[in-house]
Amino acid sequence: MYERKAENIRILDMRKIAGASADFFVISHASNDKQVDAIGKSLEEEVKKTLNENPLHREGFENLEWVLIDYFNVVAHVFQEEKRDFYSIEQLWGDAEEVIFKGK
Repeated sequence: MYERKAENIRILDMRKIAGASADFFVISHASNDKQVDAIGKSLEEEVKKTLNENPLHREGFENLEWVLIDYFNVVAHVFQEEKRDFYSIEQLWGDAEEVIFKGK
């Protein structure tokens, strides 16, 4: 994600949150639909190459405003910036602990 210019990458530890659908959320945004597409596809390719895993579910590649890639324990959210601001997932899950991400 970082290599494809994903911005403001945040990792939320959801394990202590009742009703959370995954152990971790990885949230980022991009400035346009082409970048959202590139980040999402790059993430899928890297997970497949590194862990030999395919997503259980993926959506949002049709309109590229919010791409969700579900690997069961980890769900990646890649937004266009204005959609990230609108949906405010970080605030919605504000009780989750943030894991510090240090890009390369």
